[in-house]
Amino acid sequence: QVQLVESGGGLVQAGGSLRLSCATSGRTFSTYIMGWFRQAPGKEREFVAAISRNGGSSRYADSVKGRFTISRDNAKITLYLQMDRLKPEDTAVYYCAAGSMYGLPNNAAEFSSWGPGTQVTVSS
Repeated sequence: QVQLVESGGGLVQAGGSLRLSCATSGRTFSTYIMGWFRQAPGKEREFVAAISRNGGSSRYADSVKGRFTISRDNAKITLYLQMDRLKPEDTAVYYCAAGSMYGLPNNAAEFSSWGPGTQVTVSS
């Protein structure tokens, strides 16, 4: 497993932007599929985006497509989530996750390592 720590969360007005980062440990980062999930109060954890090992492929939830961009820098062993045109309904704790599966799953159960999360709050 790999250790993950998110950062970059905060309070932003609707229409604003935030960039989340996920720092990792070890030299095996490039061997993992990486993803972002989020969980709002009283709701289940939901898929946001996932990215392939070399960053060449990505997948998004319909609710964030066109507004969020997932990327990774394997040299810096860091995952990113650029969030633009934020909406109040994007308010949640955001988690990065790593997995060893094939493809780009949107199921949290497919990911084996998780960070503690970072709070994103979008005010209207």
